[in-house]
Amino acid sequence: MITHLKGRLVEKNPTVVVIECNGVGYEVQISLNTFSKLPDTENVSLFTHFLVREDAQILYGFSSVFEREMFRMLISVSGVGASTARTMLSSLSPEQVRESIAAEDVATIQSIKGIGAKTAQRVIVDLKDRILKTYGMTDVSVVSSNTNRDEALSALETLGFARKAAEKVCNAIVKEQPDASVEDIIKAALKKL
Repeated sequence: MITHLKGRLVEKNPTVVVIECNGVGYEVQISLNTFSKLPDTENVSLFTHFLVREDAQILYGFSSVFEREMFRMLISVSGVGASTARTMLSSLSPEQVRESIAAEDVATIQSIKGIGAKTAQRVIVDLKDRILKTYGMTDVSVVSSNTNRDEALSALETLGFARKAAEKVCNAIVKEQPDASVEDIIKAALKKL
């Protein structure tokens, strides 16, 4: 199994790079997250996951071990293939994917292109306990079921703020102040947005 590549960057596209290692060029599928972290210099290092299928052998590359771990967790879920997992890691950072799953945030996961409600729920059911255990996180489902947060988020959307940005700010506020009122959450969010 190829676990990492270190070599000269020959070709760089948002979804694919070619890395030359000792005269051999490896085509590596990457996420937009990894693409944004690739240096402009010629020498690069990527952590990899080698996928062998009946019709293809594909090498996926990641900027960090954590991103590769999230990819491997995602592809372990029934109905989530490698391209879907890569899309998830392109739409959200690995940390956002982890936090969305831990918080049972179906809406965020479902906002990713190609992910429906059933798949989003399956990802959460299959991975939540593993993520909480692996990363020593406490159960953060309180944030996702907080009605004050939901009302504040709805109000911020009505005011014209983007849902993702408002949701991120509201989640942070509720984590700091779990008993905050709707008005307190909105006031704090307006200061940060």
